[in-house]
Amino acid sequence: MIEVRHIDKSYGSLSVLKDINWRVQRGQFWGIIGPNGSGKSTLISLLSGVEKPNRGEISLDGRLIAEYGRKKLSRKLAVLQQDGLPPVAYPVREVIEMGRFPFQNWRGREDSEAAQRLMDGIMDKLELNDLAHRPLHVLSGGQRQRVALGKVMAQQPEIVLLDEPTTYLDIRHQTQFMELVASWQREAGLTVVSVMHDLNLAALYCDHLLVLHQGRIVAEGSPAEIINSELIESVFQVQSHIVAHPDHGEPQLLLRKETSGKHGA
Repeated sequence: MIEVRHIDKSYGSLSVLKDINWRVQRGQFWGIIGPNGSGKSTLISLLSGVEKPNRGEISLDGRLIAEYGRKKLSRKLAVLQQDGLPPVAYPVREVIEMGRFPFQNWRGREDSEAAQRLMDGIMDKLELNDLAHRPLHVLSGGQRQRVALGKVMAQQPEIVLLDEPTTYLDIRHQTQFMELVASWQREAGLTVVSVMHDLNLAALYCDHLLVLHQGRIVAEGSPAEIINSELIESVFQVQSHIVAHPDHGEPQLLLRKETSGKHGA
C-alpha cells in the first residue's frame, strides 16, 4: 500500500534520511522508533506529502504521492501530530466535523444523513457527547487529543499517520488513546504508521517496528524480533533487561541504572 524507494532528505547541509527503502502492506500497524534526531518525524512528513524528498519516490497504491490532489489524498490519508489540535475556541462537535473537508462541496457543506450518523457514532465512541458544545481551548490535553482523533476518524482515511501522539499525555491517557486507535484499526481495517516514543507502548500495540538511527533503517520486524537488549544498547545507548508481558507475552523494556563513573561528560 505504501512503498518508499531510495529516499534521501536533507535540510541544507544536514542529511536527515539516507537511502530509505520500506514497504507497508494494507491493514498493518507499524511503529517507527529511534532516538531523537534519527529522522522519524521527517519520514512521517514525507509520507504525508507535506514535504518532498531530495531523492527517491513514495507511492500509495502504486501511484506517486505527488500525483494526488489535496482532496484526493485527504480521502486516502490522515495525519495526527503530537500536539493534536491548537487550543482554538471552536466547539468540539464543529472541530470534529472539520474532518469532513475532503467530502464537502464547493460551498463547504455536506448535507448527508450518513455523515451525521458517522459524526454521532464518533462522538459516542470517543465519549465526547458531554463536551460537544464546549470550546476546544478549555479542555484538558487528553480531551483535546481525543477530539483530534475524532477529527481524523471523521475523515474516514485508509491510512493514518501518527507523530508521537501520546507525548503530552499521562499514563492513563496514553493507554486510552492507543486502545482507541487499535480498536479503530481493527474495525476499519486501517493501515497505521505511528512514530512512537515509548518502546513499551510500541511493543504492545504495533504489529511491526521500523528502527531508524542516524537517518538510516537499522532494523525492521515484529516487536519480538526488534526489542532486545543488544539493539536497544546499540541504537539508544542504554542498557536494559527485556521481560515478557504477563498478559500476552509482548517484550517490555526495563532500564538498568548506570553505575557510578559510567556517565558521559
